[in-house]
Amino acid sequence: MAAPGGARPGNFPPNYNPNALAGAMENFQFNQANQQPLSNHGGPARPSNVIPFGQQPPPFTGNQPRQPPPGAYQRNPVPPYSNIPNTFPPNVVSGRPASPPQGSQPPPFMSRPPPPGALPSSFGGPSTPTTLGNVIRSGSPMAGSALQTPMSAPAPVTVGPTPSIPGASLAGQGFTATGSMPRPSGGPPLMANMPSSRPYSQPPQMPPRFGSPPSGAPFEMGQPTPPLSVPPPPGSSPFAAPAPTTFQVSRAPYEMQFRPTQTQQVSPPPPIPGPMMQARALGIPPGGPQHPNQAMSLTQAPQSRIDPSQIPHIVYSSATVLHDTRQGNQANPPPPTTSDYIVRDTGNCSPRFMRCTLNQIPCTVDLLSTSSLQLALLVEPLALPHPSEEPIAVVDFGESGPVRCSRCKGYVNPFIKFIDQGRRFVCNLCGFTDETPRDYHCTLGPDGRRRDADERPELCRGTVEFVASKEYMVRDPMPAVYFFIIDVSMNAIQTGATAAACSAISQVISDLPEDPRTMVGIATFDSTIHFYNLKRNLQQPLMLVVPDIQEVYTPLESDVVVRLSECQEQLETLLESIPTMFQSSRITDSAFYAALKAAFVAMKTTGGKLLVFQSVLASVGIGAFSSREAEAKSSISAGEKEAHKLLQPADKTLKTMAIEFAEYQVCVDLFITTQTYTDIASLSVFPKTTGGQVYYYYPFSALSDTAKLYNDLRWNVKRPQGFEAVMRVRCSQGIQVQEYFGNFCRRIPTDVDLPAIDCDKAIMVSLKHDDKLQEGTECSFQCALLYTTISGQRRIRVSTLSLPCTNMLSNLYRSADLDTHFACILKQSANEIPSIPLAQVRDQATNTCVNILYSYRKFCATVSSSGQLILPETLKLLPLYTLALLKNTGLRSDARLDDRSYWISNVNRLHIHLAIPLVYPRMVTIHDPDEQDSHDSVIPPPLPLVSSRIRDSGIYLLENGEDCLIYVGSSVEPTILQQVFGAISVEGIPDQFILQQLDNPLSKKLNTIMKEIRQQRCSYLRLKIFKQSDPQAEKLFLRLMLEDTTNDGLSYVDFLVHIHRQIHTKMS
Repeated sequence: MAAPGGARPGNFPPNYNPNALAGAMENFQFNQANQQPLSNHGGPARPSNVIPFGQQPPPFTGNQPRQPPPGAYQRNPVPPYSNIPNTFPPNVVSGRPASPPQGSQPPPFMSRPPPPGALPSSFGGPSTPTTLGNVIRSGSPMAGSALQTPMSAPAPVTVGPTPSIPGASLAGQGFTATGSMPRPSGGPPLMANMPSSRPYSQPPQMPPRFGSPPSGAPFEMGQPTPPLSVPPPPGSSPFAAPAPTTFQVSRAPYEMQFRPTQTQQVSPPPPIPGPMMQARALGIPPGGPQHPNQAMSLTQAPQSRIDPSQIPHIVYSSATVLHDTRQGNQANPPPPTTSDYIVRDTGNCSPRFMRCTLNQIPCTVDLLSTSSLQLALLVEPLALPHPSEEPIAVVDFGESGPVRCSRCKGYVNPFIKFIDQGRRFVCNLCGFTDETPRDYHCTLGPDGRRRDADERPELCRGTVEFVASKEYMVRDPMPAVYFFIIDVSMNAIQTGATAAACSAISQVISDLPEDPRTMVGIATFDSTIHFYNLKRNLQQPLMLVVPDIQEVYTPLESDVVVRLSECQEQLETLLESIPTMFQSSRITDSAFYAALKAAFVAMKTTGGKLLVFQSVLASVGIGAFSSREAEAKSSISAGEKEAHKLLQPADKTLKTMAIEFAEYQVCVDLFITTQTYTDIASLSVFPKTTGGQVYYYYPFSALSDTAKLYNDLRWNVKRPQGFEAVMRVRCSQGIQVQEYFGNFCRRIPTDVDLPAIDCDKAIMVSLKHDDKLQEGTECSFQCALLYTTISGQRRIRVSTLSLPCTNMLSNLYRSADLDTHFACILKQSANEIPSIPLAQVRDQATNTCVNILYSYRKFCATVSSSGQLILPETLKLLPLYTLALLKNTGLRSDARLDDRSYWISNVNRLHIHLAIPLVYPRMVTIHDPDEQDSHDSVIPPPLPLVSSRIRDSGIYLLENGEDCLIYVGSSVEPTILQQVFGAISVEGIPDQFILQQLDNPLSKKLNTIMKEIRQQRCSYLRLKIFKQSDPQAEKLFLRLMLEDTTNDGLSYVDFLVHIHRQIHTKMS
């Protein structure tokens, strides 16, 4: 018999190598048994050197400076620590893993060190204005200081033709400069000022609903220095002339203005760490460098166009950033999710665990609604850390449990304030003053902090894990239970889906937790349900058939779910024989929901994970419905307003059934290996309600998808995860939770129930004001997750984030987090699709972008010309992401019903680091063997998604975190084809391509890129070949060029024009 985890002959296609990625997880020790943490009860803290998931870090020793890993750039000095050792913990990998030779064990999955030679971060201080060629130029930073301070700036550089904003159509036209460009009087450009708002008298109001227009501002804003902009089109009446108070430089019909800076005395805003905010304006200076405030006169030149390469695009950096969560006792804005960063927890939790859409919290609901920005959190309680980051400290307070506020039940954290020589403390969430437990008392130092604060993780770390005492347990912690259900209908057998599922499960058995309490079970189904008795004393597993698919039951009270240690041999034997047992089956019906219900009955006493492999539409028994695909096609083609209802479950009883699963701590994961419609809208109710996930393989191919199925299943059981979890988010007074979004069950308003939670699940938490906040204070958010580890320990993971409050509208735009903002827009759109018509969802997404830019233009850039499209520096990519969203599968009008349903299900659980790639994929070249040597990153510099960057002689790779598409041009040299694909012509490349490593530089490059992408995405990624010689394949690939004009929408340039027109209409 083959070794556990090894390949099994006969169950997979030729050239099948399931260990291509999964072997990289061989040394992952997340789900092993933990040691007991040291006690922190009744004296100075002695945190445990044990963390969840079996890692063995050194004991926590406080806040002492440490040497950063190789290649990491420390951005700014931070407050000194006291006791942290000078090296990172043992989980730092010394070098980037290379492709393993055949038969060897690859390095750990997702364990890569920062690349050497990391460059400085862009988050450490003021940034100088930049010029994006002939289209985007940076204006002066947004004003907010009390005095006008001269600021030096380099002269912008311009290249290329000039653009325009058409008035009657969306076609981009350009302008050429005419007339002389007089310079303003000497002196550097001045920073304009923003006065603070006057007090509000209105009662607090709800923030605007997703996509709704902003409310008017009840206060006045200052006059910042105008950035440069695109002039309005000729003949367009809505584009009014500049105000008479401005200085008119020339008499050209559409021109750029220079407005003298106005001096105003204002109150200074709170200081903001990180880069200075700069407004970007869509503008075209004439050729040659210009003074930052030089006025220009532009006239229309119909022959010229905007250069798409000069407008804002995603900037990928190969540098590794060392990010401190707080610097100088202030919150430090997180780095972009598209960058590689190492977090050092200095008080606030890591942005991997919790990010806020705004890094400064508005003091009033009026300020928030005026900005049109959203206030929300994106929480990933068990997010996967960087291998060079310190593990989370585990603290045990003994039987008394962790220190908590007696009013709001918030947990002790670095932001509670101890008073009265440490005998009492003030809760940072509700403001209540509590008595410090006697065994937790410590005197205060001269700075007002506890003398032992740096020795206690809960007082100096934003994220900490407490060992739960008995008061947190309703029952004994549940064991790790895995129940597998396999479709053995005729379709599943003939397509190879059954054999692929059995092969994957057989190899994954050795990766299940090695706890003696781990339990497994297995069942198969077609038009009936088949259970198997796995008792050790049986010579072979005994099949038990349940023919009643209306009133299902379990044939045995025991021996269906048994301990893994007692049945491993029988289980492996059964999995080898299942494809043969049903090979001659001619049963086409599927009793899917009946099988699901029967397995639930078997797991009811323990709970656990229910992993289901489904291939065809449920047609008999409980929940059997007719196909709605034909109805969907006719409804969409007819433009019916009720078409979105086909994205809802076919029967409400499925939701009731899923809630019952969640109540008994049963989590459902679906692996849909199909070539036909399966009604994912109904199937996905179970993963959504129970904290599970949908894996979708359409159209399933036994040749190319078996390896991905195995890798997905292995990562599912090996990734950091927990069972029977309850999560709650608490906020400071003045802010409260409005709604939760994600895969969970919610039985009471304040908590979310999660039968299972893992590192790939994110929950969005929308917030609202219920009172005014005080400027100069900080607002805290705390996420507490009570869960059971794989090894059966009850833990409480607490993450705390404290952010400053502000009354300045300009500060909200300065501190906006684009990635979190867009991830929230994405999740809100997915949540709305099954409820309202698709056109309305698209309009809401566009209106959200327009309203944000309109509010910024109206209240923070009032001195600019009416023809300017102003883009705040922090949100400059919002139009690009919005356009990409409108062209994505979920919002396209011609998407298959199952494809759209899967997209919705995927977005609901998606964590923030995969949100941007899903909407705006990454495209790189792979035909140039010397390109990789010209930069530090393994992955070549990404290209913008425009067809003009694709050459007939090139090979391109495009990935979105789910699929990896390889586009092969029709004129690629035969030698390159031979090196990459082992074929001498494009026609010779198989459509179902299996990646192999050949002995040449190009093949090694492609394999290295694929391995790095798979590690970054924690996903195997399906490989698909698109040939330019195939018109249908070329059409599908070019449809992904999101910045071009397609049937799905406007080009990027025209969409900016459209956004500009919408803003100007609202202004007028």
